[in-house]
Amino acid sequence: MTPTPDTRDSVTSSNSIAEHLLVRAARCQPTPRRPVWMMRQAGRYLPEYRAVRAKTDFLTLCKTPELAAEVTIQPVDIVGVDAAIIFSDILVIPEALGMELVVEEGKGGPRFPNPIRTEEQIASLNLDGVEERLGYVYDAEALTRKNLDGRVPLIGFAGAPWTLATYMIEGGGSRHFAHVKRLLYACPEKLHRLLDTITEAVIRYLRLQVREGGVDVVQIFDTWAGILAKKDFLAFALPYMERIVREIQAEGVPVILFPKGATSSLREIAATGADAVSLDWTVDPGEARSLLPDGVALQGNLDPVLLYADTDTIARATRDMLES
Repeated sequence: MTPTPDTRDSVTSSNSIAEHLLVRAARCQPTPRRPVWMMRQAGRYLPEYRAVRAKTDFLTLCKTPELAAEVTIQPVDIVGVDAAIIFSDILVIPEALGMELVVEEGKGGPRFPNPIRTEEQIASLNLDGVEERLGYVYDAEALTRKNLDGRVPLIGFAGAPWTLATYMIEGGGSRHFAHVKRLLYACPEKLHRLLDTITEAVIRYLRLQVREGGVDVVQIFDTWAGILAKKDFLAFALPYMERIVREIQAEGVPVILFPKGATSSLREIAATGADAVSLDWTVDPGEARSLLPDGVALQGNLDPVLLYADTDTIARATRDMLES
């Protein structure tokens, strides 16, 4: 959702305010209004995106800086959001570690044909130079920042280690996550070794997103945090995110955590030191605010499916969210 044109015009008339709106909000600093952006804001709902996408496949779009920059900026120009988020995918990290990544149109999303099932496969993951193999992302970010010309900040992102591990072990999306949970319960030390490797790759990747890509904010997506019992989330997911938060905050940018579905661990999530926590639609923002200490910003949390409703319903739900 976007603010009214009058509100946006009064704010973005000053480049300095527009550039820092999201950054200040993420740090719990005063802002003239709440910044607005959407996850997956560059996507198929935009005819302009579909026109670019029709000419190339998904991975080529991600790996071609000029195209990635173009679709990243589209929502800023067309919708008027207060931040751009680089067009990429969380699964570029496993690919850079040496796994084959396949994206077949209309066949269920990205997948790894040779998922990790053995200790030898874990040991074969190649950390040496992993950050350089992701250079196309930093190039896209640098070009995006140049073309944005200070209008809005740029968000960089990565998948959280737990979520990346689920894809690497399951081979793709899953209904039951049987393979990764079997490893968690039967051979936890092996899973920790894999998570250590992924965490180091994520840190290197995000560090260069800041240093070379010039991103202003970083978000870490833990899409499958909610499949874990609380004790397992605290053992296999949160400690690795905390390491990433610590390392990336040292680069001088705010870090947002999005542990989808981990609503029972909000206090522990805040204790990582993250600047902001992104809430999914199952969490009441008012209740979340009462659980979190001052100095931790909240982001979210409209249900994406709400956008299929009529305009009045969407507006009412948005106001309720902001007032909760």
